[in-house]
Amino acid sequence: MSKLKSKKRNIDENEDEQLPIFEKDSGKDGHLDDDDDDYEGQADLSDSEESVFSGLEESGSDSDDEEDEEEDDDNVSGLKSSDVEEDERTGEDVQLSTKDITEPQSDSKGSKDKKKKKKKSSGEKKEDESVTMTSQRDEGLKILSHVDEYERDSSDEEVNASKLLLIWRTVQDKMTGADIRLSDEQVELVRRLQQGKFGDVNFNEYEPAVEFFSSEVMIHPVTNRPQDKRSFIPSLIEKEKVGKLVHAIKMGWIKPRRPAETTPQYYDLWAKEDPNSILGRHKMHVPAPKMKLPGHEESYNPPPEYLMSEEERLAWEQLDPEDRKLNFLPQKFACLRAVPAYSRFIHERFERCLDLYLCPRQRKMRVNVKPEDLIPKLPKPKDLQPFPTTQSLVYLGHSSLVRSISVSPSGQWLVSGSDDCTVRFWEVSTARCLKTLEVGGAVKGVAWNPNPSVSLVAVSFDNTVLLLNPGLCDRLVSNSTDQLISSYEDPEESKDQPVQWTVSEGEDHEQGHRLALQHPKAVRQVTWHGKGDYLACVMPDNTSNLQVVIHQVSKRRTQNPFRKSKGLVQCVSFHPIRPYFFVATQRYVRVYNLIKQELTKKLMTNCKWISSMAVHPGGDNVICGSYDCRLAWFDLDLSTKPYKVLRHHKKALRGVAYHRHYPLFASASDDGSVIVCHGMVYNDLLQNPLIVPVKVLKGHSVTQDLGVLDVTFHPTQPWVFSSGADGTVRLFT
Repeated sequence: MSKLKSKKRNIDENEDEQLPIFEKDSGKDGHLDDDDDDYEGQADLSDSEESVFSGLEESGSDSDDEEDEEEDDDNVSGLKSSDVEEDERTGEDVQLSTKDITEPQSDSKGSKDKKKKKKKSSGEKKEDESVTMTSQRDEGLKILSHVDEYERDSSDEEVNASKLLLIWRTVQDKMTGADIRLSDEQVELVRRLQQGKFGDVNFNEYEPAVEFFSSEVMIHPVTNRPQDKRSFIPSLIEKEKVGKLVHAIKMGWIKPRRPAETTPQYYDLWAKEDPNSILGRHKMHVPAPKMKLPGHEESYNPPPEYLMSEEERLAWEQLDPEDRKLNFLPQKFACLRAVPAYSRFIHERFERCLDLYLCPRQRKMRVNVKPEDLIPKLPKPKDLQPFPTTQSLVYLGHSSLVRSISVSPSGQWLVSGSDDCTVRFWEVSTARCLKTLEVGGAVKGVAWNPNPSVSLVAVSFDNTVLLLNPGLCDRLVSNSTDQLISSYEDPEESKDQPVQWTVSEGEDHEQGHRLALQHPKAVRQVTWHGKGDYLACVMPDNTSNLQVVIHQVSKRRTQNPFRKSKGLVQCVSFHPIRPYFFVATQRYVRVYNLIKQELTKKLMTNCKWISSMAVHPGGDNVICGSYDCRLAWFDLDLSTKPYKVLRHHKKALRGVAYHRHYPLFASASDDGSVIVCHGMVYNDLLQNPLIVPVKVLKGHSVTQDLGVLDVTFHPTQPWVFSSGADGTVRLFT
């Protein structure tokens, strides 16, 4: 019963000490930052464990006391008569001892016992002496049962504590399922094995090894078995082997060893032809190079043409020793006796020795290939005609370098913009300047609207883009263009735009100015969409995201298509068929889908700085020119890397262009030349484009390290226009 009681108390204490995060009634939720409460709970738990194992009982409740009294009554009734007699004899001693024993009990228990004793003593005084004796005996028995129970509880607690202390050395036997307690020797054995030591304490792992066979020669043999007969008779197998060797020596197949030669061996450095020499037999032996034989200039009496004059001698002395053709001065002596000792003899012999043993020699495997086989088999240029071959016309009039040119859709007119702040309109067939317009700055770019039903030319200078109506086309087309611009009505809700649109009036209108677009930064390039309503402008600035703007002329709207700057934009171009927009930065060309508003491709040009770009009329091929003399052809269906890189020019490329109808493309460079190439794109997707350079066109003179600045093709004829830094525009047909 006492064991059950102690277990109940331990369970109750454990329930009281349960963590607050698991209580059902508690209103607080469990969080990770409640560690402090858990820590206090652990402290309480440790105190309760101390109370359990300290051997002292805690004060119980009143109900526990009543149960104890009932159990005591049962114990009293169950005692034997012999025990009762012994208790009567030693009643006084028991009472004395019980006083000492019952002192450590709790105050509440003692107070209750005192009250009971007082009540009983008042009753006992009234009763007879016999009754007094029986009550004293009962009381002594009750106290004795209390003492026995206290001793039993304390002994149980000590046993439990010792069990907990010994539980770490208890192991379960898997065969029987019984718990086996390890002895000290077994625990020490486990510890030694865990530390990687030998199980036996007395084993010495560093003992000296015992030799199986002693090195001392014994007097008596190990066995006294008599020797075999075969140890006295010669071996027949050995006799056969010796006979074979003797026969091979007689036949000359085996040569007996010759005595080693003591004389030193010398090798011939130039032993190449001699097959018997050691170095000559080596397969990859490279003989040392022989010295050049002396010529007439090294003679003591050379011919007069080999002797240097005073000027030649001074020039020879000023040259570096590595750059001199001769490492000595030829001299003339009357006779051989007058020739002095050569001052550089030891120096040259030493250098020759160094060359022989320090300079590595290597045999290069030369492949016998005909030079004609290395050149790819391309069609002849005659078979690829028509293409421009000769310079036909020169358009003179600009006083400074001509940066940009553009041809009208009909191919009848040509516009050019120059650094002399003028825009000139030319008749293509006669090279006659029909109109000259002065603008407020150096013209960076001109572009004729590709729509034949609209007569507009975009001109960029400084921060301004002018839209001009040259009035050279059909009068109906010119009037319809003016009507299109004048019919614009302002919207009710005007939005803030990065560009200011203004309509030209007065003298400017008479000269042909129709609209002026004021940009926040200098405009470098203008280009039209194929339909002729959209115009893209480039304002290179690495620090801003406003580098490219797209204008819609019919609605006079401007939008910035990019939110972030992807690098310094060099040039842009519209796709001729699909809603794609090409943006060329310094090293990459990005292709954007204007409808989905997303990046579809990023082309790696492998160039250091892109200068110009052109899109094939079919739309599946792009060429890029760069300042590091390269022209990269991209096949958009094939890869994002160049299909072919051409390095025909010796200086930076300034412009590239495709022909609208013929399989031609051209590149203009600072070396003053225009190279025309045949670029055939096949409808069969499995066949790669055919690229053949067909003609180098020269005519422009290089001024201030600038050559040809722009190039463009005639819309219908296989002609090419080029503008240069020499202030001229040239037509090649």
